[in-house]
Amino acid sequence: MIFLPLFSLLTDVTVLTQHGPTDVPITGLTLDSREAGPGVAFFALRGTATDGHKFVEGAVEKGLAAVICEELPATLNPATAYVLVPDSAKALGHMAAAFHGHPSRQLKLVGVTGTNGKTTCATLLHKLLRELGYHCGLLSTVQNQIDEEVIPSTHTTPDAIRLNALLARMVAAGCTHACMEVSSHAVAQHRVTGLRFAGGLFTNLTHDHLDYHGTFDNYLKAKKGFFDALPKTAFALTNADDKRGPVMLQNTTARRETYSLRGAATFRAKLVANEVHGLHLEIDGREILFRLIGVFNAYNLLAVYGAAVLLGEDPTEVLTILSGLTTAPGRFEPVVSENQRITGIIDYAHTPDALENVLQTLHEIRQPSQHIITVVGCGGNRDAGKRPIMANLAARLSNQVILTSDNPRFEDPLEILAQMQAGVTAPDSAKMQTVPDRREAIATAVSLAGPNDIVLVAGKGHENYQEIRGVKAPFDDKLVLTEIFSELNK
Repeated sequence: MIFLPLFSLLTDVTVLTQHGPTDVPITGLTLDSREAGPGVAFFALRGTATDGHKFVEGAVEKGLAAVICEELPATLNPATAYVLVPDSAKALGHMAAAFHGHPSRQLKLVGVTGTNGKTTCATLLHKLLRELGYHCGLLSTVQNQIDEEVIPSTHTTPDAIRLNALLARMVAAGCTHACMEVSSHAVAQHRVTGLRFAGGLFTNLTHDHLDYHGTFDNYLKAKKGFFDALPKTAFALTNADDKRGPVMLQNTTARRETYSLRGAATFRAKLVANEVHGLHLEIDGREILFRLIGVFNAYNLLAVYGAAVLLGEDPTEVLTILSGLTTAPGRFEPVVSENQRITGIIDYAHTPDALENVLQTLHEIRQPSQHIITVVGCGGNRDAGKRPIMANLAARLSNQVILTSDNPRFEDPLEILAQMQAGVTAPDSAKMQTVPDRREAIATAVSLAGPNDIVLVAGKGHENYQEIRGVKAPFDDKLVLTEIFSELNK
């Protein structure tokens, strides 16, 4: 059990005032007042749904060791330490890192941020480093991994307590490197505050998460905040072809590096061929065949190559290993029905840009006779502005489109679908069907497909559930599509 005096955890924290004992022993940290008890420090965070300050007095009654808050309660318990700070979330980041012995300082930690490509880049870099012989950890939307141990993932970036605990387990397991996705929420909520990164990687920035950030400018600032906080010893690698790429480097003190398919950059690639069996790229003068498909994956591969070289790895060895790697689950993942000669593609594309990238890629690699049938929905209680845009893209770039439910959460699925339908213009409306039940929608798409056609099932990717009215029921696009193909083969 970890046993540390409170004052030892406050070294990097801005403390406004402190009441009570400073040497009280801390054995645990929590954001949840229900987990309060002797030895525990409770952090009162102001969230979007509730304010942790409402639960301070109840938590103190359970024998808390300390409270870290932005507002002191009216009555102070003399046996409890109260630490008043300007930002409880920021204090949590620093204290969680200190509580677990600053594990990020004992790892070469690389963070990947951007709208699309985070999971693919983090996963590819993790696979690459392991192939190079390193013990390596992974923190991603799909899963967390400590060397060979796989741990289910609940968030793109865990809260600061769980994040540092996972990093500490990586160190204890002998890991020397770690790759992690850094979401905009994680930056805004200080989940990565207190971590020391060896490098940061930016993929791209498009329309997403405005339900949380409010404006695109706030979303941009959150992503940029990650690079602003990188230390001088780190590298900051950005996509020079994305118009927000250079913005990420404006205020960073880290070493500034770029990658590009179009112009001058630290790491450059030329697209030689983009075909159904993979990519043919020329990277820094070397021609390499890769198993991944699509221009968006050309950027992902180039970014990972650049990050590995900046970590000190040999360029030729990096390219050799990268050429044999496959992508993350649910990222342009094929499911083939041999008997009907139908190709299914499972992809996590849940933003307009990601969906357009996938559909454009299918157009680039398909034969003229192959039709594209797309199944797509939009999640509930998320950015509603992208719904008509995504439906418009799907209808415009597909031969047939089935609008269906994604994770409606607490919204009415029919209302979400109505908002999507509003984006489909008259010329494309004849190609559109609306099937609220997702399994039925996938089956309908397959029934519309002829020999050699392509069925794209977009939006959920690796997810193995569907969330409706707060209940997560088992649902896996890949499994469902495989089952439907199997039924056709009987």
